[in-house]
Amino acid sequence: MASKASSASEWIETAKKAEDLGYSALLMPDHFGNQLAPIAALSTAAAVTTTLRIGTLVFANDFRHPSVLAKEMATLDLLSEGRLEVGVGAGWMNEDYAWTGIPHDRAGVRIDRMIEGIQVLRGLWGDDAFSFEGDHYTITEMSGFPKPVQTGGPPVIVGGGGKRVLSTAARLADIVGVNPNVGEGKLGAEAIASMSSDATEEKLSWVRAAAGDRFDDIEISILKFVTMVTDDRDGVAEKIGAGMGMDAATILASPHTMVGSSEQLADELVEQRDRWQGSYVTVQSDAMDSFAPVVAALAGT
Repeated sequence: MASKASSASEWIETAKKAEDLGYSALLMPDHFGNQLAPIAALSTAAAVTTTLRIGTLVFANDFRHPSVLAKEMATLDLLSEGRLEVGVGAGWMNEDYAWTGIPHDRAGVRIDRMIEGIQVLRGLWGDDAFSFEGDHYTITEMSGFPKPVQTGGPPVIVGGGGKRVLSTAARLADIVGVNPNVGEGKLGAEAIASMSSDATEEKLSWVRAAAGDRFDDIEISILKFVTMVTDDRDGVAEKIGAGMGMDAATILASPHTMVGSSEQLADELVEQRDRWQGSYVTVQSDAMDSFAPVVAALAGT
């Protein structure tokens, strides 16, 4: 996942490097802080690559009307020749709302609005004129143009750390992100506590229960907040844990942190895929080069 560049050439180099190193997708967050705007940046990344998929992790539904987002994403899917993935979330970071003055409704309202937003996206990506009347959005006989290249529209990613969002993702999304719980609006103590393997087991149980028969068709995504490729696994884990208020054992067991040699990390990811169906792995841009040998080792497996 990447989001920053000080020039066009730097961003283009990032996208090309990701493709050259064998990464399957370049994903961007959607915040108002120190990052590039995702739609323009992803358009550029698509234009300078040929196989690299592009996507968001994730668009905050509150920041764009879903009919506008549907058209932007269908256009980007068309221009990238079907390489787009669309992550959608309810919005969570307190600062985004404080900076912009966008109403920061309670979580239940934001989630309701996100659910309707996803329904609007899917409807406008379909073949026929679409109408929708919900509590938050009304669409009347709208034919969404252009149509996406990917049948039915780009894959939709929904991630979260709470039961309702994960249950919603299990029913509506193609890719479900099992994430820390950021209900307090920041990456604080609550989020860190929810990064444990036990917490992940509970989250996956919610996804399985809500998904039912479609669980095997869902791809499980696990975002790595820390990726350190090192031969001093225990020592580095202890240092990282000290900074996060966790012991080394918890850091090493967490699905959201990776510490170890390339071989150890490759084995760990295979174990996580077997245990949690976590086949979609996202690392931060600062680990792009060091993690590349793991990408190469697991390609096609």
